[in-house]
Amino acid sequence: MVTRPPTEGALPTSLGFSFNSFFQWIGSQGPIVQIPIVLIVFGIVVGVLLLLIEYAPRAGRGYFWLRLAACFIIPIVAFMMLRPYQGAVLYVLAIAVILGGILFYADYRARAGAGYLFQLVLFMAPASILLLMGLVYPAIATFIQSFFDKTGKTFVGWDNYVWAFTNPTGFWSIINTILWVLFAPVVSTIIGLACAVFIDRARGEKVLKILIFMTFAISFVGAGIIWELQYDYRQGEQIGIFNAIVVAFGGEPVSWLSLTPLWNTFFIMAVFIWSQTGLAMVILSAAIKAVPPEQMEAAALDGTNAWQRFRNVTLPGIRPSIVVVLTTIAIGALKIYDVVAVMTGGRSNSTVLAFEMVNQQQRFQSYGHAAALAVLLFILVIPIIVFNVIQIRKQREIR
Repeated sequence: MVTRPPTEGALPTSLGFSFNSFFQWIGSQGPIVQIPIVLIVFGIVVGVLLLLIEYAPRAGRGYFWLRLAACFIIPIVAFMMLRPYQGAVLYVLAIAVILGGILFYADYRARAGAGYLFQLVLFMAPASILLLMGLVYPAIATFIQSFFDKTGKTFVGWDNYVWAFTNPTGFWSIINTILWVLFAPVVSTIIGLACAVFIDRARGEKVLKILIFMTFAISFVGAGIIWELQYDYRQGEQIGIFNAIVVAFGGEPVSWLSLTPLWNTFFIMAVFIWSQTGLAMVILSAAIKAVPPEQMEAAALDGTNAWQRFRNVTLPGIRPSIVVVLTTIAIGALKIYDVVAVMTGGRSNSTVLAFEMVNQQQRFQSYGHAAALAVLLFILVIPIIVFNVIQIRKQREIR
């Protein structure tokens, strides 16, 4: 109903004001006026939601009046929003009845001494419903879809999975994704750790860390464009630094992003590593600073050198942070799409699962293949999640 266009000639029921008229009015204003108005309205909506979440279940006269006011104000707001649509009164009436019942129950339980379980169930219900609708149901539907053909109507069994492992496009997307997960997190973490160790307490530490962290602030699309220029391949005058060096030493320009097998994947992966090193450095630098100095002093008194202190004191102390960095970057590597799309578009066997999944669905309209690739991507994520859970349990046992 909400997504339908307003009914022409629908009779305004009351008030003479609706959200449509508000949007039409704000659309007629200049950008200078629109920005503060949108921010104010957004702040009011967020404030009302937080107020209801924080105070609706509590006992007290003030909270009773708050709940009573909500019973009137929210239906009025709903009416203003739905007014241009046919049958708006019936929908607003349903909203008022349901809302009134919930708030009455909240008021009743608050007076009776509502417990944590009541609040938990009441306020977790919307999130649980959205989780089911937005995550669980799509996951099940995707899994079922992976056993149907590209139109989604004919059952084909395991054919889509066979295609994924035998077709060159599906095969290279799986191989490249595995390489991304194996190499990108490890190299990013090692370089980030090295930066954190060598820059820590060095002269100009803050400036150096800001410069390295800035790479993380650049979007993958922007990073892909920057590095695509560096890998640029052309005859004659060179734009990219790599071919400029090759030509300067008398060589022929190289099409870096077309080198196969796998070389172009590693060249693209370098962009992701360059981008994630700043994140790894910041987290690991904070972890290193949290290592108790007494341990380092005790190790120094025992006659250990810098490398032995790093290996036997620092590394065990920052192990939880290393795990967090590795798993975070690994999950990011599994989802990588932008860099591949910008730099090669999946050509020359450089495609990955996330890119190919979208490619099969959007370009080839092959929903069965796209669903099978999505399921494979989900299977690759599971070991990382299990590893994370095991590490969290170990940390809790240590505490």
